[in-house]
Amino acid sequence: MPHRHLLPLLAAAALFGAGCNRQKPVTVTTEKAQRRNLTEVVTGSGKLQPVMQVKISSEVAGEIIDLPVKEGQQVRKGDLLVRVRPDLYAAALRSQEASLKSAQADMMTAEANARKAEAELKRNEDLFSRQLISGSLFDEIRTGAEVARANAISSTQRIEMARASLKRSQEDLAKTTIFSPIDGTISKLNSELGERVSGTGMMAGTDIMTVADLTEMEARIEVGEMDVVLIQPGFKARLDVDSFKDRKFEGRVTQVARSAKTAAVGTQQESTKFEVRIRMADKGLFLPGMSVTADIETRYRTNVVTVPIQAVTTRLPGSSASDPTPKKAESNSEEDKGQIEFLAGKKTKDTVKPVEVVFIKEGDKAKMLPVKRGISDDSHYEILEGMTEGQEVITGNFKAISKELNDGSMVQLEEAKKAKESKP
Repeated sequence: MPHRHLLPLLAAAALFGAGCNRQKPVTVTTEKAQRRNLTEVVTGSGKLQPVMQVKISSEVAGEIIDLPVKEGQQVRKGDLLVRVRPDLYAAALRSQEASLKSAQADMMTAEANARKAEAELKRNEDLFSRQLISGSLFDEIRTGAEVARANAISSTQRIEMARASLKRSQEDLAKTTIFSPIDGTISKLNSELGERVSGTGMMAGTDIMTVADLTEMEARIEVGEMDVVLIQPGFKARLDVDSFKDRKFEGRVTQVARSAKTAAVGTQQESTKFEVRIRMADKGLFLPGMSVTADIETRYRTNVVTVPIQAVTTRLPGSSASDPTPKKAESNSEEDKGQIEFLAGKKTKDTVKPVEVVFIKEGDKAKMLPVKRGISDDSHYEILEGMTEGQEVITGNFKAISKELNDGSMVQLEEAKKAKESKP
């Protein structure tokens, strides 16, 4: 039996040990799981551009001698935009006209020679049949007739070539004068009066100006490869234009790119984006190049059980507050790494993968519930399986949800903690 003066020490030690074994409650905040309507959106940013715009480039080389438009000026289809000095092309046209006339004269001469050779051949055929001329002479006459016919045919082909060259010269001369192909506005003017421009019929020349229809604008935004599969033409979109503060605009998706744009290839910043075009409902307000952010509505859910986004986290199967010993820092690091890779959609080498969970408050303890989530908006997740409406979901704090809580952890509400601390 212990000595009487040792009893108080043993009692104190027992109390101290019980206090050490008691789990310190984790301070949390909660919110009821509620039913609501969700609209999932995909967000992207980009620039506004006209639906219809035409770059005016020169197809001929020369000096600009007439430029009757200015940047920002409205033009109608068929209005004169620019005229290049036509002297060289007019001279080439006159030369081709002369070549055509010469080819026509040559054809007339060749046809006359062919007719003469045919007549002579017929006369000598009769003489040859009566053996009045030798065979060698008749062969020579017949060959001469065939050569004359070939020359007549060749002269016809030369005329066709001359006509084609004349048509090309006419087109080159016409290209020295450029008219507006659409109704629109001169959105960009790159050249000045007197400037020399270059160009050929086989490749684009100097970019002189851009004519755009500013009444019809579209947002050209870029979205990631994980989101582009959710977007289809016809989806609604809400747009923020930086130039118009505190104002929302409406639009609809008209086109989704089927090929990717890859930036910073081979670096850590490499990204794959797809262009999505959204037609703006409002007209006549925007200018090309304005920055825009679009929220594209992709999927809808009505009257579904939802929880705040921050309430959903991941845990390895079997995580429990009753673990006899704390895990080493290294294993905690591996667990965190596995959870991060799982959330990022990466495949891990471990056979055991984290599962998505929420924590609910039951009495003074946290209960971990594996869940299956659906779509989300900017604040809530849809819960497809694992919990029901009205359960008290732990929503904060971030450190508690992401690391500290496990199944069976002791918890206390933040309001209750403040009330205890305020007591004297």
